[in-house]
Amino acid sequence: MKFIVAIIKPFKFTEVKEALAASGVSGLTVTEVSGIGRQKGQTEVYRGAEYVSSMLPKLKLELAVPDTLEDKVVEVILQSANNGEIGDGKIFVFELADAVRIRTGERGELAL
Repeated sequence: MKFIVAIIKPFKFTEVKEALAASGVSGLTVTEVSGIGRQKGQTEVYRGAEYVSSMLPKLKLELAVPDTLEDKVVEVILQSANNGEIGDGKIFVFELADAVRIRTGERGELAL
């Protein structure tokens, strides 16, 4: 099993979520996060004063998938989250040792 974490721009979420659902992904956790990368923040104006916001809003998606879906899920996220601009995000893939469904006690891929 794999644990996939993707950091994306918030306005791309609906497109990514629909593409993942179409590809057979049954579960997803989403967290609102802030971060800084190559974008180096953005300049904003508040009450006439200009300031630089170094922490940009992003969404963190977390998915646990069987090994057979790893490449497909990564490709779906790449295609649907890509805006062609700096700050589109990152995808991280980790080995997932085990998963347990709390309600039934099922383990491994059965718990997904």
